[in-house]
Amino acid sequence: MEYRIFELRNKNGMVAKVTEFGAILMELFVPMKDGTIKDVVMGFEKPEDYSDNPSFFGASIGRSANRIKDAKFSIDGTEYKLAVNDGPNNLHTEMDHGFHKVHWQGTKNDSDNSVTFTYTSPEGENGFPGKVDMKITYKLDDDNNLEIHYEGDSDKNTLLNCTNHSYFNLSGDLSSSIEDHELKLNCSHYTPVVEGAIPTGEIADVKGTVFDFTDFRQIGKSINDDVEQLKLVKGYDHNFVIDHKTGSFDKAAELRCGRTGVKMEVFTDLPGIQFYAGNCIAPREGKGGVKYDVRQALCLETQFYPDSINQENFESPVFGPDKRYDTKTVYRFGTF
Repeated sequence: MEYRIFELRNKNGMVAKVTEFGAILMELFVPMKDGTIKDVVMGFEKPEDYSDNPSFFGASIGRSANRIKDAKFSIDGTEYKLAVNDGPNNLHTEMDHGFHKVHWQGTKNDSDNSVTFTYTSPEGENGFPGKVDMKITYKLDDDNNLEIHYEGDSDKNTLLNCTNHSYFNLSGDLSSSIEDHELKLNCSHYTPVVEGAIPTGEIADVKGTVFDFTDFRQIGKSINDDVEQLKLVKGYDHNFVIDHKTGSFDKAAELRCGRTGVKMEVFTDLPGIQFYAGNCIAPREGKGGVKYDVRQALCLETQFYPDSINQENFESPVFGPDKRYDTKTVYRFGTF
């Protein structure tokens, strides 16, 4: 099967390439402080290469991102069972049949420099209730904002919690470590986990801990510390609670690389953001023959908290005929 690739360009030389295979972000070229333009995301050269993508490079994840305890949940009194694919739990819906592996229909809109992908997820797909008509729109503007807009209409109450799983290295050298990058999260709390990376249900204060990114903190500073929460997931792979009211569109994170003077800001209307430091990247060859390995890129995935569907004190990710799924995330690039 042939999957089209669409290219979005702006006046500053920034380029985003997206494909109908999995609505995946394949390339993202951004201006460096020295005037060069470099690709800052991990990925592969051809759409079909993403059929073997255990690290979910560039992927649009759905219907549900992150982990669900015991791979099951209930809505309106009915229990639904998902693929058991991460220990006893479910991770990112389904490894071979999730949103990141299906054929989306792409349409380019030159008037606003965007590409919209559409896909209908049938009733019962991967164990989820309801038929869902999904749209994912990538839009690039001249202020170096890459916006990702998710829309979903379901005929039944269902679980919807999509995210983009791009791996960033702002040096443009995807063979180098991101431990020298500095991260700031507008998050005074995070959700601790147990073995299997399932949240305990606690919303914990980051103050005085290795999870305090309320001011810029070098990623490598504490990542190997003898801290149980880090050891459970081989570094940072945790959901952070954004300090805003869900639905309000605010800045959640800022990442910067001193080597290139490039910064990336993340804005969203969602309640959480998963900071994953690439601790478990599966070693393999990527674009340009670059050897990908652990901690050579990181993810900042906007989301409802992991296992929200089973945690009463977490905001519900249930959407349906009376509640449309509609959320935006923006990655903004600049220099400092």
